[in-house]
Amino acid sequence: MEKLEIMIKLASEKNIDQVLLEFKEYAQEIDVDFVRKAVRAIGRCAVSLEKAAQRCISVLLELIQTKVNYVVQEAVIVIKDIFRRYPNQYESIIAQLCENLESLDEPEAKASMIWIIGEYAERIDNADELLETFLETFPEETSMVQLQLLTATVKLFLKKPTDSVQRMIQLVLSCATNETDNPDLRDRAYVYWRLLSTDPEAAKDVVLTSKPVISDDAATLEPGLLKILMEQISTLASVYQKPADTFVSRQRLAVQTVDNVGALDAVELAASSAPVSDNGVSAAVPAAAPVAAAAPAVDLLGDDLLGDSSTAAAPAQPPASAAGLDDLLGGLSVSAAAAAPAPAPPPAAADPFDMFGAAPSPVATAAAASLPVLLSGEKGKGLTVSGKLRRSNGRIVYQLSIANASAGAVDGFMLQVNNNSFGLAPADQVVAVGSLAPGTSNTAQVVMTYNPAKHGQGSVSTRLQVAMRTNQLGVFYWDDTIPMSALLEEHGTIDGQTFLNTWRTLPQEVTQRLDTTISDIEAAKAKLQASNIFVLAHRPVPGTGQDALYATGRVFQAGQVLLELRLVRGTPGVDVAFKSERQDLADAVIGAVRSSLS
Repeated sequence: MEKLEIMIKLASEKNIDQVLLEFKEYAQEIDVDFVRKAVRAIGRCAVSLEKAAQRCISVLLELIQTKVNYVVQEAVIVIKDIFRRYPNQYESIIAQLCENLESLDEPEAKASMIWIIGEYAERIDNADELLETFLETFPEETSMVQLQLLTATVKLFLKKPTDSVQRMIQLVLSCATNETDNPDLRDRAYVYWRLLSTDPEAAKDVVLTSKPVISDDAATLEPGLLKILMEQISTLASVYQKPADTFVSRQRLAVQTVDNVGALDAVELAASSAPVSDNGVSAAVPAAAPVAAAAPAVDLLGDDLLGDSSTAAAPAQPPASAAGLDDLLGGLSVSAAAAAPAPAPPPAAADPFDMFGAAPSPVATAAAASLPVLLSGEKGKGLTVSGKLRRSNGRIVYQLSIANASAGAVDGFMLQVNNNSFGLAPADQVVAVGSLAPGTSNTAQVVMTYNPAKHGQGSVSTRLQVAMRTNQLGVFYWDDTIPMSALLEEHGTIDGQTFLNTWRTLPQEVTQRLDTTISDIEAAKAKLQASNIFVLAHRPVPGTGQDALYATGRVFQAGQVLLELRLVRGTPGVDVAFKSERQDLADAVIGAVRSSLS
């Protein structure tokens, strides 16, 4: 909810299109309270930004067309405020509002619609009929609705003093003065009755007088305060709308700073007194340790990762152990043959008229037949949906195949997903398969992009909850899995020195052993690269009979991952060590390695 308030304050004529797009997305969520707030946020933007009012109204009318009860009612409420802010400018939409009277069952929405009818009664041909529908339940309505009905009926009488309207006003005034216990309603009815009976012209001056326009003062901030809050937008200052120094204790901050400095001094003191190994890393020396024979020098990933190992002798290293790459990071090098792979060829030019991928070729049609079933015909009322997320031309696409075995044609296919660990969402919710007659099928590619509103919190999960809507059969839901092969990016390689520096700074690696046999190293490297896992270095591990591969990749919206693979050629078993700022990606990425090598 606080995010909506912040977005309203940051909305301007330059970014209003992006803001409205996000508000519209929010207004189609499941959380009713959040949807209401989102619709009201659109109205507040219209009130505060005059040049954007038309665009805001267009979005509100699109939401009204969804016919969702609470969305329609909130839209009516905010449109009433827009009419008050911009009188005599947007009355052309009143007809569309009047088409949704049956959807109004909440007092505020009813009162807003009644105000609109009374305020523009001279422009609505059947204004008396519309008000009469509300008057049928006048005694049971809330005081808010009753007050608006009383005033709207008086306005209608002053603007259209016909016989039918005269009977309506007599009925309302009689009911409001004789059959109510609400003093506000009764007193207002007496005032109107006295005005109408003594001086109708004075009644017009009172009831039909021009009213002051409204404004949204809640979104107004002093320029100086706004600048400070912009600099602190990722902190609680944005929520409290106060600079951080007004609610953060400087004394507490100073104590924490002193503690941190003391801890840092202690670490530096311990580091300065510890022995230092040849690679510059402090190393503890156990007391009375027996002297072991020197192991062969290990030269796998030196600081000159792209240098030639034949040009200089490697410095002495500690014995290699099972601790992983951290024992192999000092003074290592890679021959020219182990340089980073050549860049992949550029993707083929995209068809500018193809929003969801090219029409399926015979090969693509055959591939669609092998897609896993996501929605069976039994659960889909005759509709079967198969599909899978994959990469295509540098994009993540949802490859879908839809078959219609129901009794009638089905169209209006639209796709939506729930919050997920990678923020994936359809670039366009429309699934371009057209209308499917009974017994026919079609395929489509839905481009998936990053949507911050869909980025879920918590540990990484590859689960994707999907909903598909159709015009005839309703909405269907299924669970799918986001494969890592779709998330690993084509240009995810890094240089060797960056790999070394990053490996040293990351926390302890996650290790797993794969039941995979590798006989041909070059073939294994090619398989990994085909999955966008790029091998930066391949070196034998002296004295062990093992080969070590050092690889990297970049996961969509999750960052760089680093890998060490150790294996003995022709022997089952590959030990994989994984490091990343997102350690919870380990299982998914190592699973992608397993799939690539199998």
